[in-house]
Order: sequence, then structure tokens, then C-alpha cells
Amino acid sequence: MLLAELEVRHSRAIAPTRRVALGEHWLPTHPAPGFGGILLGGLVAAHIGALEADERDELDRLLTDLEVGRRVPQPRLRHRLQTDLVGLDRSRHRLVGRGQTLYLEIDDHGLPAPQLLAAVYAAGRVPLAARTAVFETVRRATRWHGPVDDGLIRYLMGRAPSAPSWRAYPTDERWALTVLGFGPDRRPPNRHAVQRRFRALVRQVHPDHGAEHDGAGQRMVELTEARRILLG
Repeated sequence: MLLAELEVRHSRAIAPTRRVALGEHWLPTHPAPGFGGILLGGLVAAHIGALEADERDELDRLLTDLEVGRRVPQPRLRHRLQTDLVGLDRSRHRLVGRGQTLYLEIDDHGLPAPQLLAAVYAAGRVPLAARTAVFETVRRATRWHGPVDDGLIRYLMGRAPSAPSWRAYPTDERWALTVLGFGPDRRPPNRHAVQRRFRALVRQVHPDHGAEHDGAGQRMVELTEARRILLG
């Protein structure tokens, strides 16, 4: 089940320029830090080891500036933040729930610096009520040494022995809109549009129509739950 998602747009590895932008993202933060905060922390933890000591210091200063809402001069970590997405590569990171457990799906084809920057810039845009908790999670992530696994998620959530369960957290209409591909911030679609989109996506993920067997069952569960939420 999709729980949070962040699309990072960045210069291609062979490009002479270094640019970064936030693409489509869905980062729930209730209850804070929420699934969005866990995803951002996981993305930071996955790449923090690639930074040199002076870059770590610069990242720490950037975290402080963003948390208190200061103007952020560009570039940072030798990358310039922009809104234009033309010509930029794409990395997509997700937090998903399977069974009772949370999993981070980190797209690792991009360079570390733009992924880190996108995570902390996204943290600076979460609702004010959740911002402190989200930044605490991101700062905790900068101290992580280890693999990107359920141990990291427990660490980010402040939990120890047991595997974290996502089922205690509510799904909502924004989640359902995202799962069915409508986008979390658009106006709610009508029943006909929901049914049409559901049927189309079911065909795409069903093995009888050529899709992979791995993950098909979980994706069907997500689509069915999203339809139920939107149709009531």
C-alpha cells in the first residue's frame, strides 16, 4: 500500500549543470512526523554517508535555515534549486506498507546530493504544525549508520525491537486519490471517473493482462481500498 511518495527532479549525471527541483510528491504528516516524515528521513539516511565533512556541515546549516523559514541562498551543496523541470532526470522514492510492515523503496540511480537536498527542501514545505517533528526525524536520519531496512524505519520512528506496523495509521482521501493517479490536491472525481480509473489500473496490474506476478496482489489491495474510500 502506498503511504508516501517523493519525486526528485535533478540534472543527469553527465550534465554540466547541477540543478534540483521537487516533482510530484505526497507526504502525509499526521500524526507528525507521519509517513511523509519517515520517507524524508529514510531518503536522507540512504545518502548521508556520501557527503564529506564540510558538506555535512552545510547540510546542517540548511536544515536550520529551512526549519525556521529563513531565505535560502543558492546554490547549496553545489546544486541550484529551481522550479523548472524541463530537461531534468527523475528519481522516485516511496514508503509502502506490506502485511504489517513498512518498507522504503529508494530509487538509487541519481547522485546523492540532489536526493538529500530534495528531502530537506520538501521538509521545509510540510505544514507548520508538523515541521518540528519532521525536522527532528530528518536530523535523526543524518546520524544513521547502516542499511536501508526495517531497522532504519524503527530508528526513525523511535521504536526498538518490534517491526513497525503501518496499519494503526489511517488512510484518507488524499491517499486514495494518489493511489488511483488523480493527484492528492485535485478536486474529488465523480463516481464514474473513479470506477473508470479503477478498472483501467486493475487491467494494468493483473497478471492475466501481462503484468508481473510479483506485487500484483498488494497493488490490487491498494486499488480496491482506494476505490472504497472515494466511493464511500
